[in-house]
Amino acid sequence: MKKFLGAAVFGLLSFQAFAQNEISYTVSFPNVIHHEAEISMVVPNVPAGTLKVRMSRSSPGRYATHEFGKNVYHLKAFDASGKQLIIKQTAGDVYEIPNHGSSVKVNYTLFGNWIDGTYAGFDETHAHMNIPATFAFPLGMDNRPRLVKFNYAEKQDWKVATQLKPMANGTYFAPNLQYFMDSPTEIANYKTASWQVKNTDGKVQTIHLITHSNDDQKTVDNYAEMLKKMVDEHFAVWGEFPTYDYGNYYFLDDVYPENAGDGMEHRNSTSIVQRTPKIAGYESNLLGTFSHEYFHSWNVERLRPKTLEPFNFEHANMSDELWLAEGFTQYYGNLLLTRAGLKTTDIAIQTFNGLVSAVLLSPGAKNFSPIEASRYAVFADAGVAIDQTNKGNIFTSYYTYGAATALALDLRLRTEFKLSLDDYMRALWKAYGKPEIAYTVPDLEKTLAALTKDPAFAAGFFKNYIYGTEKNDYAKLLLNAGLVLRKANPGKAFAGFGKINNLDGKLILGQTLMGTPAYEAGLDVDNVLLAIADVTVKDVAAVTAISDTHKPGDVLKVTYLYRGAQKTAQLTLIEDPALELVPIEKTGGDLTPAMQTFRDKWLTSQVKSK
Repeated sequence: MKKFLGAAVFGLLSFQAFAQNEISYTVSFPNVIHHEAEISMVVPNVPAGTLKVRMSRSSPGRYATHEFGKNVYHLKAFDASGKQLIIKQTAGDVYEIPNHGSSVKVNYTLFGNWIDGTYAGFDETHAHMNIPATFAFPLGMDNRPRLVKFNYAEKQDWKVATQLKPMANGTYFAPNLQYFMDSPTEIANYKTASWQVKNTDGKVQTIHLITHSNDDQKTVDNYAEMLKKMVDEHFAVWGEFPTYDYGNYYFLDDVYPENAGDGMEHRNSTSIVQRTPKIAGYESNLLGTFSHEYFHSWNVERLRPKTLEPFNFEHANMSDELWLAEGFTQYYGNLLLTRAGLKTTDIAIQTFNGLVSAVLLSPGAKNFSPIEASRYAVFADAGVAIDQTNKGNIFTSYYTYGAATALALDLRLRTEFKLSLDDYMRALWKAYGKPEIAYTVPDLEKTLAALTKDPAFAAGFFKNYIYGTEKNDYAKLLLNAGLVLRKANPGKAFAGFGKINNLDGKLILGQTLMGTPAYEAGLDVDNVLLAIADVTVKDVAAVTAISDTHKPGDVLKVTYLYRGAQKTAQLTLIEDPALELVPIEKTGGDLTPAMQTFRDKWLTSQVKSK
């Protein structure tokens, strides 16, 4: 989140100056078994005129809107004497109090039963709170500090875990609204493991693994050892740790099969929600979220796009830079686990294959740029729509698109300049991340030009691959590491029907993708397949069997229903476009010493021995 205030803010005199303006909250859980929390907010020194109080519609790390006000009810307001005040609800999440005194107390009930990084969830085992989903706030008072107290005496084994600053009497402090909203909080009988890291300036900070899961302490301790290796590789990329505001960083990990699942980055913490029975037995499967979210403590939380500053809690936040903010983070999340020895090289190669296949084959990447993909986040980022969209044909995830762009830039820097993407990230950190100067896309180009000492290369890369839709020569670039990009099924016929749903014996098409034979033949979503090449089809296996008996170039008659009317189409099969990425030594080719060296420098540990 936005750089808030310097260390002096927390000195005694400054704190006393703030005290009279603090907005204070109290949270209790008398009906937690039914997923309710009772919340009160006291706003002192309320200016004259109508006081507006609202729930957020957006959340840090999310880009689409989320209507948090829907879970608020029994909202009432009182003056300092306890007199109930008149409230006008002017929108689903906005409340106006026209007449009031200098102090106003707002009480409400909040329902929460969705455990992920975006919403809130309460039950007998824990209180899981994303702050925007939990706390109302007064408009026009963003710079005021916040205090929150959690009452859970009936849950004596519960403990609080949060990046908020602990204060006296069990209260927690945030210097302003932006920091408060960026501070997820978990209250549970959790297990923890922690370790210290020393920064380049000699300052020691502590990293905490907080786990609300059905695991024993030994499992948590062992998992922390794995995370230490991961953290070391992140440090090697950036060259230093961020300065965590209170000397602590928290992995808030909630593990249970009925969770919604998610990972959400924050300034000094991350909320990681996983859908497995426990950590034990699933360690490797869960690490990807940890690696991705931890990389965000540099990239996004401090190296931050100007389009997200300040974060607006009243509507969707659109950004042109998510291909780097999320996509480059996605690339490194995979890469750094490989360097740490926590993911095999073969698995990493398959991940790279998925990235390359997506940007070379998907219509969204063919026809839209990484910047355009970033802008679509306001609709795609867990956004909810009940009407059908053309998403499959117009959108490739900025996570995937950006990660593939990062892969190409990394390989090009290594082959053309004897540099790496690590060097680029460090240059961005030095110029914009460490001083917390929000950047623009031109700033990113300028930094690449300075790093390579080749403005023409930087200009061309951004023109072609960031603003434009051209694609890098991935096959040529990957061959430098002895990786062969080739057709996965050469000579095999492909119809491109996509997902087919079998509903009571009816084969119903999903959305067909632009460029596939099915799309070009005029077949579309909700068409019901009846026969292909005059052969009746009653299941997906029958459709596949027919394609397998033909070759690319063959023309098949497709009989189908459209709104109850029987129709036919001519479908011309093409060669299966699927790609595979294979180590050259597994193709019968020679892995040269130069290829091996390139691969090792790219995929093996960058941690310097101590």
